[in-house]
Amino acid sequence: MTWNYNFYVYITTNPDKSVLYVGVTNDLSRRLFEHNENKGSKQTFAGKYFCYNLVYYEHFTHIEYAIQREKEIKKWRREKKTLLIESLNPEWRFLNGDVSS
Repeated sequence: MTWNYNFYVYITTNPDKSVLYVGVTNDLSRRLFEHNENKGSKQTFAGKYFCYNLVYYEHFTHIEYAIQREKEIKKWRREKKTLLIESLNPEWRFLNGDVSS
């Protein structure tokens, strides 16, 4: 049985936009809070490289599709990820404040 809920594939970056992190979550605002809390932590990729600024996200209602999309995007080269981000967010604005709790 598949449940319909909210899932997000998202891309965060560091303050100078030189590193990208692709993830999946069922609670985007909570996950962004966790990334912010973990900044500088050597325990995680996003923490180690200060990837806590949201620049892109997609919404899904089925976890299977969200995971499939995350895996697809993770395989892409930086150039293709950049085009994806710029299709939604051409100025690379940090979207953290746009995500409601």
